[in-house]
Amino acid sequence: MTGTFDDFLARRWEDLVTLTLQHLAVVALSLALATVLGVLVGLLVWDRDIPRATALTAAGIAITIPSLALLALLSPVLGLGWAPTVVSLVFYSLLPIVRNTVVGLREVPHHIVESARGMGMTPMKTLLSIQLPLAWPVIVTGIRVAAQLTVGIAAIAAYVAGPGLGLYIFRGLSSLGSVNALNFALSGTLCVVLLALLIDGAFVLIARYSTSRGLRV
Repeated sequence: MTGTFDDFLARRWEDLVTLTLQHLAVVALSLALATVLGVLVGLLVWDRDIPRATALTAAGIAITIPSLALLALLSPVLGLGWAPTVVSLVFYSLLPIVRNTVVGLREVPHHIVESARGMGMTPMKTLLSIQLPLAWPVIVTGIRVAAQLTVGIAAIAAYVAGPGLGLYIFRGLSSLGSVNALNFALSGTLCVVLLALLIDGAFVLIARYSTSRGLRV
């Protein structure tokens, strides 16, 4: 069946909505896991020189691994579909989250920490009640960067039958020359871009309303 891009969208909109929701779900799940893991690692290493350097270096090296190569390595172990997709997205999300957690905690003024401890707070209570809230805007920025990474890499995960809009992009690229090749690739790409913009906008609101009034820029 032939037709314009508008006709293609009219016929395929239900598929596009389903794939967009799948894309959003795998990004949200991966980002939630990466946030818990990344913030925890950041809390454990931020004030320890060797563990901090080791964690940041390892995460920095890991993010240089091409996503297609990582997916190809994971698929024999984890199979196809959601599992290798989620593992790879968590993997790539860790660097910005760990790095920003460490940077945010280290940027808390020393005199504030000393004042809290002078009031009798334990190091753990100072960390959780004073330092973490002050570092929160920087941490959220790291999560926001990780979200943009995962939206893009999730599209590539169609290589291992991952969920989401990559299915249409790969279908279009693999059928170049056919009638609807461009429509498949273009519709998938546009939905990925739109989803990335919506998620970024959501993080602007999250950063604004989860940050203490005194810390808002």
